[in-house]
Formats: sequence, C-alpha cells, structure tokens
Amino acid sequence: MKKIKLYQVDAFTDRVFGGNPAAVCVLDAWLENETMQQIAAENNLAETAFVVPKGQDYEITWFTPTVEVDLCGHATLAAAHVLFQHTGYASQAIKFHSRRSGLLTVVKNNDALTLDFPVDTLKPAETPEAFVTALGKAPQETYKGKTDYLLIYSSQADVENFNPDIALINTVSARGVIVSAPGDQVDFVSRFFCPQVGISEDPVTGSAHTTLIPYWSERLGKKMMQARQLSKRQGELVCELLGERVKITGKAVTYLQGEIEV
Repeated sequence: MKKIKLYQVDAFTDRVFGGNPAAVCVLDAWLENETMQQIAAENNLAETAFVVPKGQDYEITWFTPTVEVDLCGHATLAAAHVLFQHTGYASQAIKFHSRRSGLLTVVKNNDALTLDFPVDTLKPAETPEAFVTALGKAPQETYKGKTDYLLIYSSQADVENFNPDIALINTVSARGVIVSAPGDQVDFVSRFFCPQVGISEDPVTGSAHTTLIPYWSERLGKKMMQARQLSKRQGELVCELLGERVKITGKAVTYLQGEIEV
C-alpha cells in the first residue's frame, strides 16, 4: 500500500468555495496511468494534477475523471500553490515539464501566481449547427483552436443566460466550446462547456484563456486585460499576451490536505 499526499485547492480565487477546485498529488515517482486515472475519477473534480520532482523542476500531468488532458491551467496554478505553500519550495518560479504541452512556468508574486503558457492558434471556422441549437443563439464569430471552439457573442448577458443542451454539445468533435463576449466590468467574460472530457461546465479554465487572450488582445488593441469566467463559482484572471506566450495571473487557496492509500 502506497501513501500519497493529496491537496485540494480552489484556483483563480482568493476565497474557499470560489474559483475552480483541483486536486494535487505530489509523487516521488510516476504511477501507472491507469492508477492516476482511477485517482482522478475517485476525486471527481474537473482535474487532478500529478507532479514529480525533476532536479530543481517538476514534471506534471493532468487527468479529468475520464481522460488525461493536454493542458490544464487551474490545476497547474493549484500545483504551484501547493509547492510554494506546503512543500517549502524556495524559488519564486517553478518550471513544470509536460509531455503534452512542453515547458510551463509559474511565478509567485506575493499572493498571486502567474502562469506562462503557449498561446493557442485560432482559425475562423464554420459554426457547428449543434452548438447553435444547444445554446439557442448563433454567435457573431466562430473560431477553432487546437482543441476547442470559440464562439463570440455581443454581450455579457448572452454568456450569463446560456443554459445549454450539454448532450448536444457532446456530439461535436472537440474538447469543448468557449463562449465569450465583452464584459460589463472587465475586458471580456467567458464560460466553457467540455462534456467530452467528462465536465459539463468548467468553473474557471486557464487553458481556455490561451485561446481567449489572443482573440481579445487583437480585438481590443491591448496586451493586458482583466477577465472573468461566469460559472456559478466564478473566477478572476489577469491576462497578458506576449507574442507566442500568454501570462495568466490568479490567486489560489487551500481547501483540504490529506493522504490517500493506493
């Protein structure tokens, strides 16, 4: 029987019960993928991050309750929070190595953490009819990134009021669909529906902002932006476009510390 430290962290928020919860398992060495998938399913959160030391850096991977994913922002933020707050990691920056997304850096600045992620590449796309039916309203613009669709609407109220048919969204081949619009109090708002990875609506999605940031930066003519994800839990993000990289800043708080046996 192996004992593993487990933390549950609310990311992109400064309060417990806000933002997006993620589990973080700090390992000495990699477990079998099947075991990590079972742990993520047992945790039953949007994502569980697993980290393993690699010299002064860490390797990282992420699982939803059903699949391993290419990139997860909020669980990376949560993992960095755990290493800074609970393991005594001394440097102000942590380098994570992902086998699917390359080098990811998280920098600590007082109580804020900044993710440094690769930017997504967007191309205009036809709007899948299933999305229009599922959401009940056609978007003004539609784009396709590496894994997700991005649908642009005219107002924050549009994004707030969606009550989508998740089963219908699940029929489109994509990790998920991001719906976004100009914000009333922030530069832009969004929501993210991703049933194909086992999550009807993700509360706050760092990886989706690698898609959102280049779009809104070009549209608004600015590099620095404030964003809000309008799930029930909500989340606040400070976003910056830096060429082929994006910086996403948020806070995180620990909800739970424990130990699991596998």
